[in-house]
Amino acid sequence: MTGGREDDGLVGIVLVSHSASVAASVAELARGLAAGGPMAPVAAAGGTAEGGLGTSAELIVAAAREVDRGAGVALLADLGSSVLTVKALLLEDELPPGSRLVDAPFVEGAVAAVVAASAGVALPAVESAAGEAYAYRKA
Repeated sequence: MTGGREDDGLVGIVLVSHSASVAASVAELARGLAAGGPMAPVAAAGGTAEGGLGTSAELIVAAAREVDRGAGVALLADLGSSVLTVKALLLEDELPPGSRLVDAPFVEGAVAAVVAASAGVALPAVESAAGEAYAYRKA
């Protein structure tokens, strides 16, 4: 490990929601289900900077920089404008190199992404694991 951090070299995960409490709760759930070894860095970017419902480009950029360890950053978004904000940030090159918007269901995809990233797989495998959550059958 370089730098002595448990999460060095792991893909970072950013959970983008219109609600700060939803983003934080999904991050807590994903961390809890992935516990037991090295933990990928996870950050919640929910709500507006003022604490209301909405999406904040500034919070997303700060969260992505917080979890970036050089292995890439997977961003999962909940609804329309959060997706559009992440896409705009990617187009404007505002996010760390190797950042990617992941097409996945928010809760199930977040859990799959954190578990995969914590296992040390590369960004494409984290993205694939999260996307496979679309196939989870509940009935």
